[in-house]
Amino acid sequence: MALGKDYTRQVCSLARALEVVGERWTLLIIRDAFYGVRRFSHFQAHLDIPRAVLAARLGALVEAGVLDKHDGEYVLTDTGRELWPAVHALSDWGARHFSDAGPCRLFRHVGCGGLVGVGGRCSSCTEVPPPTDLEIHPGPALDGDRRDDPVSLALRTPHRLLDPIRP
Repeated sequence: MALGKDYTRQVCSLARALEVVGERWTLLIIRDAFYGVRRFSHFQAHLDIPRAVLAARLGALVEAGVLDKHDGEYVLTDTGRELWPAVHALSDWGARHFSDAGPCRLFRHVGCGGLVGVGGRCSSCTEVPPPTDLEIHPGPALDGDRRDDPVSLALRTPHRLLDPIRP
């Protein structure tokens, strides 16, 4: 029996969500959009993704209302921004369970400087700040990172989430 390509027979909200974000590369594209990546060429260089695949994924995200495209730039919509807790949780989970070196990225609450950890909660003030109130910093797993694409270079210094990266 051939593997199905969608979840149309599933009566499940998670299945509906996976129809939008469950394909390979899609969550990494969304992650990069939170990091401030906006241009096609920057997504492609940072992700090492084939052009045709990137074009298809970006098109699907725009069609689903997760991204908007304005003047050649892709920007998260309010619907897309709601994915931050899921993106952060998966990243945190991956760092805790599958990385000997720890996280690749650390997130600091701009309001108080505390680190944001499990559940998106600030370790200092205990708030759960929205992505607009977070600053991304290189984590210990990036020590020795030799990537030289414009996004990787820009993310070697602290950067506020959702602010455009302009390499």
